Amino acid sequence: MKLGFNTAIVPDLSLEQVLDLARDQGFSCIEACCWPPGKAERRYAGVTHIDVEGLDADGIRRIQALCSSKGVSLSSLGYYPNVLQPDREQGEREIAHLRRVIEASAALGVNVVTTFVGRDPGLSVDENWPRFLDVWRPLIALADEKGVKVGIENCPMIFTRDEWPGGKNLATTPAIWRRMFEDIPSPNFGLNYDPSHFIWQMVDYIAPIYEFKDRLHHVHAKDARIDRAKLNEHGIMGYPNLWHTPKIPGLGDVDWGRYFGALSDVGYDGPVAIEVEDRAFEGSLEKRKESLIIARRHLIQFLAG
Repeated sequence: MKLGFNTAIVPDLSLEQVLDLARDQGFSCIEACCWPPGKAERRYAGVTHIDVEGLDADGIRRIQALCSSKGVSLSSLGYYPNVLQPDREQGEREIAHLRRVIEASAALGVNVVTTFVGRDPGLSVDENWPRFLDVWRPLIALADEKGVKVGIENCPMIFTRDEWPGGKNLATTPAIWRRMFEDIPSPNFGLNYDPSHFIWQMVDYIAPIYEFKDRLHHVHAKDARIDRAKLNEHGIMGYPNLWHTPKIPGLGDVDWGRYFGALSDVGYDGPVAIEVEDRAFEGSLEKRKESLIIARRHLIQFLAG
């Protein structure tokens, strides 16, 4: 397995500076954020380390040369919109950009894209399903054509009032994954597996690794801590942000030995990207860099290097 990080935590650095940071801290890869340039409405979004809209042959060669010179590869191109949102016009823009990300991943030789499926939060899973198929069958057909694996992260995106009641990402549980992969059976359609989201959903985060081993195209390393006293106050029907906190690996409730043990059991040898959403380390660029050092120090014991 190759240890890297999602670049959303360092939006103030250029791609070259991110690659330098990765190299200097001992990481072998990065999950490069590829949002359209401009301001985003939510935290950790709107980060553009590779602008796929303006990516030409010269740009491709420059990025490939940069990665080669730094000794750091791209584990995936990451873009996490809600392509199934109720605003169809905005959704179509995001679908078009996601298509460009898939094409750029192929052109760069990365061949992996990490993203969300999306969801209309006001509709049930069944009510979302026809639009899911209408949007994702063509997207996966493009991925098949380009030889690109698409890894869907299992974050429910249901933390704040505007995301309720259903959340903004459909692909959140094993039951839904089975249905997804039955209806869109392409082997290029898979997961960007993140154990932290199962912690607060009260779901076993180890068993699905075995069942979906052939769908693990990319994995995240993020932790989460449940505050049991606050959970007892608000209950599981309260906003998750009232009783759970995202943490860097080693500072939450994930058993990383069991997690990496399961990944090694199923023969996973792909990238592991640290994702930092820990407010305790957000105060400055130096604190965010420190979060990567601490997280790497904890995880490297489970990896070869």
